[in-house]
Amino acid sequence: MNDAPEAHPSRLELASYRVRRERELSSLYATARSLTALGELDAVLESIVHHAHELIGTDFTYLSLLGTDGELTLKASEGTISPAFNHARVPSGTGVGGLVIATGAPAWVSNYLKAGDVPHDRTFDGLVVPEGMVALLGVPLLVGEEVIGVLFAADRTERPFEPDEVALLSAFADHAAIALNNARLYDESRAAYRTIERQVAMMERAQAVHESLARVVLTGGGADDIARLLVDHLQGAVAVFDRAGAVTAQCSPDPDNEPTAQRRSPDAVEQARQSGRWATTTDSTGLWHSAAAIQAGDTHLGALLLTRRQEPSPVDIRTLERAAQIMGLLILKETAVAEAEERVSGELLTELLVSAPPLTPAQRARAHARGIDLTALNVIVVAQSETKSVPEVSRHLYALSSEWKGLAGEHLGRAALLATTSDPARLAATVHGRFRQDLGSPVRVVAEAVTGHRWGPAFDIAGKCCDLMRILGVTDQGSTTEPYAMFALLFDTDRATDLHRFLDNVLTPLLAHDARRSTQLVATLSAYFGNAGNVTRTAAALHVHVNTLLKRLDRVDGVLGAGWRAPDRALQLQVAIRLHDLGAQLDQSRTVDGG
Repeated sequence: MNDAPEAHPSRLELASYRVRRERELSSLYATARSLTALGELDAVLESIVHHAHELIGTDFTYLSLLGTDGELTLKASEGTISPAFNHARVPSGTGVGGLVIATGAPAWVSNYLKAGDVPHDRTFDGLVVPEGMVALLGVPLLVGEEVIGVLFAADRTERPFEPDEVALLSAFADHAAIALNNARLYDESRAAYRTIERQVAMMERAQAVHESLARVVLTGGGADDIARLLVDHLQGAVAVFDRAGAVTAQCSPDPDNEPTAQRRSPDAVEQARQSGRWATTTDSTGLWHSAAAIQAGDTHLGALLLTRRQEPSPVDIRTLERAAQIMGLLILKETAVAEAEERVSGELLTELLVSAPPLTPAQRARAHARGIDLTALNVIVVAQSETKSVPEVSRHLYALSSEWKGLAGEHLGRAALLATTSDPARLAATVHGRFRQDLGSPVRVVAEAVTGHRWGPAFDIAGKCCDLMRILGVTDQGSTTEPYAMFALLFDTDRATDLHRFLDNVLTPLLAHDARRSTQLVATLSAYFGNAGNVTRTAAALHVHVNTLLKRLDRVDGVLGAGWRAPDRALQLQVAIRLHDLGAQLDQSRTVDGG
């Protein structure tokens, strides 16, 4: 009898335990089934926390997912009271969550802030106080052997967690992890599908634009047609830049009210040029500027610029890049045609400069096909630059040749233009001005009138005059040969005998004396005249003492006679020495240049 009263409470407790376990398991499987019906990741997170909160019956429940940096970030909660707690982040290896992740097993503390065996994080501990969290249980969310997060149940009073509670939350977490992983896969698949849809749309749109651009090129269109086509597709102002940065074409959706086309961004164009691809910038007015470089290998040919108020999408950028590629092909085609025309022009120019009159029927026919009357070509122009190559200068002359119904090209290492004009001086000044504008550097331009179709001699005179200008220190000028007429004997081959006779009559005694005695009388007189007869400056220029200079001048008296200082003889002697010096410099220049 004593045993009966003791056995009866045990049976009641066992029955109550069984009823409670059945209710918990029933609730567990019901909530697990409900989780499998959800697809959206956020909805699954909220549902997991809600059902766990009802199932375990603690004050509040929350779920944190594990990031790639090992940090736990709170993603959903129920029963919390502090807004700051809902943004909680727990660094790797700290807190109850750190223990769960490290072991892959549940962990709990009856009083979190007093737990000495739990690594604490000061920031998270600061969130615990306003939330009132005391007791905390964490169970892992496992996918296979991988922990993807932790499900937490917390109370605001100190207490232990019974094994049944831990087992129940762990079992629920196993189901939740599967649902959570499925939701993540579902979201990833939807994101991948949306990405594929966007990529297909981009490809179809880009293909349509590419076909339209190709038709522009095949039908003989140019930069203006490409700009208009891009405006239709991209709904913004479009500008086409050449390799020098000048605008060659532009178009806008609203030509009458064109604020976007007028405010271009050199920054975007320069950034695209430097990268060889594309660049996008914004300005203070809210406009977006997207530039795509026009490239041919490593050669920069220009840029396309889109300006509008909406940020460009990847499709827009891809379209702009495709247009730049097509524009590059168009430029290469135009360049090839221009180079062929330039080559034909240069070949005919060379024939005229090396052949003697009369003109052949073949030459006349080739010129007539280009709309040029050879009999009217009456001026030769030679251009020379210290900073630009001869081929580059020749190309610029060719670009100007049609304005004067002429021919341009390279001959004997010089850039030349045969033109038709009644004003050679104006032609030289105009060509010089164009060169300064296009090249942005000093250039010498010399024009010489042609008589009797003697283009070759006129070319020689203009070329030698160009060399003479360089020796005289003239670096940037457009002129005829007339201002240098006093030096004409130097570059007129027909008068070479006259030059030699003049120099022999005036300088031979001094040159012979220098050669025989190893003196420097000619050089001394050159410095003497160059310093206007000032003895002190002349001695300084020659780096000799004044007495030495006076002795040399006395020796000149002995060779030429004391009358050499008379005005007429001094002028003759001064001109002769100047011509002698320039002739020597010209000979040296031709030797260096390989002429």
